[in-house]
Amino acid sequence: MADFAARRQENIKQNEMFLSELKNPIPKVDPQSKPASKSVKRRATSPRVPTRQSRRIAEASTKPSYNEDRDDVSVSQTSFRTRKKSRAVYNNAVQSISSDPESSPQNSKDVKSIVDGWIRWKPEADEPTRDASGAFHFDSHPDFRPNKSPEEIIREGSFGGSYWRPLFSKHLGITIQDDWRELPSSWTAGLNVDEYLISGTYNPEINKYGVACGQSIEEWEAAGWIAHEYDVRGWFQWYCRFWMGRRCPDDERQISRWKKCVGETGRWRRILLKKYVTLGIRTVFADDGREEDDVDVSPVVHQTCHHWAYEVRQDALERFWANGK
Repeated sequence: MADFAARRQENIKQNEMFLSELKNPIPKVDPQSKPASKSVKRRATSPRVPTRQSRRIAEASTKPSYNEDRDDVSVSQTSFRTRKKSRAVYNNAVQSISSDPESSPQNSKDVKSIVDGWIRWKPEADEPTRDASGAFHFDSHPDFRPNKSPEEIIREGSFGGSYWRPLFSKHLGITIQDDWRELPSSWTAGLNVDEYLISGTYNPEINKYGVACGQSIEEWEAAGWIAHEYDVRGWFQWYCRFWMGRRCPDDERQISRWKKCVGETGRWRRILLKKYVTLGIRTVFADDGREEDDVDVSPVVHQTCHHWAYEVRQDALERFWANGK
């Protein structure tokens, strides 16, 4: 018994010495967020238009000119030029395939075939029309009615400015970059590309509602939500291409996801409208006489809906007040 007690005391001393020699643990890094003193407003101001462009971007390509008649121009004209420019970028990405078979489950031939599919599609449909309520109508899919265009989502601020950053796909074993160049030049004219599209750091200040929300593309890939043969970056990239006229077998799945999130009975749409009712707010851009800083209707859910091409409109809020739908 005495031997056991002695050994126990010796172990205690050794553990104390071990703990005293440990370095300080690595501090937890909180994600970048807005200062607490700065109130997040439900109604965001017009997006800032940067006055300068980085030298790296300026040297990489000519600065696009803004085309005020973009809506009247055939999608195929822009799509052909931009896809031609991006072809070399995608081909270079394929050459960077990892030699580690565990990190590259797709073989080189399969990856090249997938990448080729990203750039060889041709527009099959015209751009949608917009009704008086602000909803868009696609002739091929009348039940898909977002009310934010890809250009609006980009310009107003989304995905922390990092959606189009260089992206390494573990599934494909390649790094994808510069694919934002396939977008119509009018969508990004005048924007600071480094801040609004390809930032290596997620910056919530860029977002329309000034808050961070959602998961990263890497997390979407890990969860199995990415159909790599169509859109390696996920839903918003699919939406951009769908808008530009591409039609593909993944359309039904992506539209189904949109409906579940922000369609007529979509989860995030209903959550947001319920918050308006709970707070007693009957108008989208006014708080029934309250000061704007007094009430915030969930900026995080607003930003989430914005990423899914939906924004609460007055007619939808009135219907929800009337019948809860």
